[in-house]
Amino acid sequence: MPIIPHLIADQFGSHVGKYSERLKVTQKGETLQQAPLLHLEAVYVLNRGVSISADALEACCERGIPVFFVDPLGIPYASVYSGGLMGTVLTRREQMRAFDDERGGYLSRAFAEGKIQNMAVTLKYLAKLRKDTPEAEALKRAASDVLDHLAWLDRLSETTADGLRPGLLAAEGNASARYWSAAIPLMPPEYGWTHREGRGAGDPLNQLLNYGYGILYGQVERALVLAGLDPFGGFIHVDRPGKPSLTHDLIEEFRQAVVDRVVFGLAARGFVVERDEQGRLMEDVRRTYAEHVLSHLDAAVRYEGGRKPLGQVIQTQARRLAQYLRGERSEYIPYRAEW
Repeated sequence: MPIIPHLIADQFGSHVGKYSERLKVTQKGETLQQAPLLHLEAVYVLNRGVSISADALEACCERGIPVFFVDPLGIPYASVYSGGLMGTVLTRREQMRAFDDERGGYLSRAFAEGKIQNMAVTLKYLAKLRKDTPEAEALKRAASDVLDHLAWLDRLSETTADGLRPGLLAAEGNASARYWSAAIPLMPPEYGWTHREGRGAGDPLNQLLNYGYGILYGQVERALVLAGLDPFGGFIHVDRPGKPSLTHDLIEEFRQAVVDRVVFGLAARGFVVERDEQGRLMEDVRRTYAEHVLSHLDAAVRYEGGRKPLGQVIQTQARRLAQYLRGERSEYIPYRAEW
């Protein structure tokens, strides 16, 4: 049986059950997919009408395998972990204390810097693919414009997360506007993509982006929990009931590397995005696309002088964050993608 790190259950009426030392997805007696528990890293329930047995959940919790629930629009609505993963109290105590001191401000800046740097890196990556063309020069100028927002961050004088938040969000927002203004015109016109839109998007590429970010949320949240951190205690993003604000903070370093590049690549190859009568992504499209994103997470990238799967980079960054908060590291350096 092949090694399957990510088990996907996305067909209406399917069931996830435990059989011996593996999980199996079945529908009307037919086996759709199965994965040995030994190598399984996560289970993704990506549609409504999917059931999962108590035995399967128990097996996942015993082995530290999270189960993520994401709706057809790409919005995560539940995660199941073992309660024992939240047993590291010291890390969470320091995480909460840091919000009110300079560590919270330092991390807020680091997350914003990571996002801005990786937007610029992605534009340079797109320029490299279009070497010696007018488009390449325009993309390089746009990348430089995005990086100019790092100076905006340098001008902010506040030291706490609360004090820095308005300025950081303004810098991020303006850098993002420049990023999308350069990237969107490169996509084939048949997709009808004119602007970046989040929840409720009506065009196929925004829908792919939103769905991909939903999958990435699960990866980032898992990394934070395994590092002993509370996904709901963030710094840049405002605390709200039910909002995993630290997940929203850390994900900013990885949106472009994990999701945007996959979407841009698929669009360039003419990926067919079929949708139903309500304008939502079809099941087959969601599954194929999810497999692309998860496969990309398994791809090795340059990191700290070597090469490591992108999913492991996310986990390492979460551990670095926890170590910084506990005082075991003197700095937190955001991930910077290669181009």
